[in-house]
Amino acid sequence: MTTMGRTYREVIGLTGPLLPVLSFLARLPTATVQFGSVLLVARTSGSLTVAGLTGGALALGQVACGPLVGRLADRHGQRTVVLAFSFGNALAITALVTGALTGASTLALALLGAATGATVPLIGPLGRARLVALARRAHAPETTVSTALSFESTLDEISFVLGPALVGLAAVLAHPAHALAGAALLVAACGSGFALHPTAATTRPAKAPTAHTNRPERTACSDRTARDDRAACPDRAACPDRAACPDRAACPDRAACPDRAACPERTARADRADRTALAARTDRADRPDPTDPTDRAHGADRAARPLMPRSVHALRAALALQGAMFGACQAGITALTERLGQADQAGLVYAAMGVMSAVAGLSMAAVPARVGLGRRWRAATAAAFALSLPLLWADSLGALYAAVTVLGVAYAPHLITVFGLTERAVPSTRLAEAMAFATSALVGGQALAVAGTGRLAEAYGPAAAFGTASLAAALACAIALTAQPTSYAQNPATGDHARVPTHRT
Repeated sequence: MTTMGRTYREVIGLTGPLLPVLSFLARLPTATVQFGSVLLVARTSGSLTVAGLTGGALALGQVACGPLVGRLADRHGQRTVVLAFSFGNALAITALVTGALTGASTLALALLGAATGATVPLIGPLGRARLVALARRAHAPETTVSTALSFESTLDEISFVLGPALVGLAAVLAHPAHALAGAALLVAACGSGFALHPTAATTRPAKAPTAHTNRPERTACSDRTARDDRAACPDRAACPDRAACPDRAACPDRAACPDRAACPERTARADRADRTALAARTDRADRPDPTDPTDRAHGADRAARPLMPRSVHALRAALALQGAMFGACQAGITALTERLGQADQAGLVYAAMGVMSAVAGLSMAAVPARVGLGRRWRAATAAAFALSLPLLWADSLGALYAAVTVLGVAYAPHLITVFGLTERAVPSTRLAEAMAFATSALVGGQALAVAGTGRLAEAYGPAAAFGTASLAAALACAIALTAQPTSYAQNPATGDHARVPTHRT
């Protein structure tokens, strides 16, 4: 067995064979609904504008509420959160299908689309967080963690290729509503299976320490019962061992105490004073700034939730730019196939790029460990920029297929690398939120690019959309060359992973 095969076998060994199946089937409805909602509303309303508004509202709902889903999963564990959002998403999809078939108003369809996007259970980001948690708990090597992220990204790629294909097949054979109804059943069944899988226990948040955690152990001389039963000592002044007196305040002649420094009550009073002073200093340090609205909103749980490092913003920007590349390429492909009179080929061209991206993602496990994440990031962004340039001169269907398929080689490696850098940059207690935020950045960038470059393609031709994709790739490359994402280092005693900086690799 090859090294790559052994590594993937280790990854499957962490989860068992059932979880990857449930994870893949549970994330398939997300790709199905994004494309299916547009087709459904376009067919039932006869208006591409209404269909676009519905699809845009769906994407906006997912972008806005995605980080909230991740934060809730970090705070309460994935089991409860995924269960609630899976059933909520199934109901929202059902309501959207019902509204489209019954001729609901444009506003109602937009609101139903937003609700459908807001209730997406985000199986992809949460699956990444769970698999990384399993690998860290098993003390797996970094190669296994990287392979786990490659595996998850490949599942995403396959789902986003297969989902639209299933919708298109349903639209040709019957009606897009059938595909969305199947998506509602699938997210309810497989989302629940993902939530109830035994591995969900690894995502339970650690219990916060209580006030009794650091309380010193009581000794016999400070026994509360003995302190309270003052009548048991008829002559406290004659106590044979004044230094061990459990209640120093009860001594009638404290000045005569042979060993005042050894009095346990005196020491306890000093300890209490020290603890009170420390608590006051900590309270002042953690007290929210009343002039800062963020501190007013989140000051209460700042100690329990470590802050996100600033370096993560560069990673999110890179993902948003990759989403913009997706969206611009989608608009350009659609415009060029329509100009060539073969509009039905647009989905197949986009699928070819997705298949090549999935193959490249699986192959990432073969990259030697000595090639660090920083170097991989720079290489992936440079390759995406270089491989996007031939699209500017594509003027035939064959040239389009060739250029887009080769470009797919750079997509998954960039996604996998940025998710790997994100995993190392953020505290483990906020990993699900970070993964969800990263996915929202990707989806948001794609939605904005589709809306903007679609108009550019109509006005100036497909090359304008492809040029926007190349510009986004160039900006992502500039970020990779200048940003220095560092690793989140924390005390190993807390159970979090301590890592080394990544920007020097």
